[in-house]
Amino acid sequence: MQAKNFDDLRFSSIHRRIMLWGSGGPFLDGYVLVIIGVALEQLTPLLKLDAQWIGLLGAGTLVGLFIGTSLFGYISDRVGRRKMFLIDIVAIGLISVATMFVSSPMELLVMRVLIGIVIGADYPIATSMITEFSNTRQRAFAVGFIAAMWYVGATCANLVGYWLYDYPDGWRWMLGSAFIPCVMILIGRFDLPESPRWLLRKGRVEECNAMMLKLFGEPVVFEEEPQQQTKFMQLFNRRHFPFVLFVAAIWTCQVVPMFAIYTFGPQIVGLLGWDQGENAALGNVVISLFFMLGCIPAMYWLNSMGRRPLLVGSFAMMTGALAILGLVDNPGIGWVVLAFAVYAFFSGGPGILQWLYPNELFPTDIRASAVGVIMSISRVGTVISTWALPVFISRYGISTVMLIGAFISLVGLIVSILFAPETRGLSLTQAGNISLQRKV
Repeated sequence: MQAKNFDDLRFSSIHRRIMLWGSGGPFLDGYVLVIIGVALEQLTPLLKLDAQWIGLLGAGTLVGLFIGTSLFGYISDRVGRRKMFLIDIVAIGLISVATMFVSSPMELLVMRVLIGIVIGADYPIATSMITEFSNTRQRAFAVGFIAAMWYVGATCANLVGYWLYDYPDGWRWMLGSAFIPCVMILIGRFDLPESPRWLLRKGRVEECNAMMLKLFGEPVVFEEEPQQQTKFMQLFNRRHFPFVLFVAAIWTCQVVPMFAIYTFGPQIVGLLGWDQGENAALGNVVISLFFMLGCIPAMYWLNSMGRRPLLVGSFAMMTGALAILGLVDNPGIGWVVLAFAVYAFFSGGPGILQWLYPNELFPTDIRASAVGVIMSISRVGTVISTWALPVFISRYGISTVMLIGAFISLVGLIVSILFAPETRGLSLTQAGNISLQRKV
């Protein structure tokens, strides 16, 4: 029987299953990050939280993400994708249930850090798995689906928070509700296979061939990838480290304003012109929907328009939207929703590329490690900004905070213009061989 090239395989049920259930980690990240913002509306008077405690709780999950991504990306490259992304989902569910019973700010902070660690572990594992099971044509769409699922999780969290807002002890059910999607994701992931490219990279050729034959009913061949053991320090050589810095820069500039908006969305929307509390949570649902919708056209534009033009244009629009919020005094709710909607819609391109670039630009043996390290670097900025946001709002006002967000987005625009590479139409092997060059 003649072997078929992996890039020529049709998009099948196994591809869809890996894409769907592999995106469970980003879904849960969006869910648990946003649900704390709504729950804080009830927890603030109950636990007597001041601005510093609120900032710490908002940043707690991000600290955990920093630890989880940097550590477990490397572990995934060493021991494989499948085993790790079953273990971490179980841990997320158990910690979510335990969070329902906290009785002090410190207990809640510990739980938020722990859940951040296990969610952070899932990111490099699942994104590498999805990338390595996608061919060149499908890759942008599959990774775009990951980004979209983050926003789906965030939107679901806002809806759950809205429904439970007036429920007695609603915050407990909000924080524990992540257990339900954890169970569903675990069932969906249970019989998924190991990554074929990881098996080949580790020299387990016969195991990979048997798995491909079982999944697709015919022999499958891949581009030649030499057997190589994972060496973490490869990330810091002359070829890879510039890409680490580039992707970390655009990732940071995209997520710092976005995480601030999501973590404290109800409070921000309230300060910008809409009532706080239940109505502000509903306003955040509208914003979440625009974030999610922005990913849909970006999935297709990445192949038709290309990676670089989409990144540059998106950062330009995002910068303008945040600048309007900072410069217009006392904007009405219409302006608030419109500006946030523009920012959210155009964040779809960078939101996908922050996952797509590192999975394309690094070889299989350090792919998950690269995603983990880059995500950890970006989280340094988000931890600081999320912790500082309540303090900045109370001292300098929401308009100044929006202008700071616009400046951060402007930095992302400049970095994109100078260095963004074009990987459209390249196989993983080809993309992994290009070098970072200044474009202007």
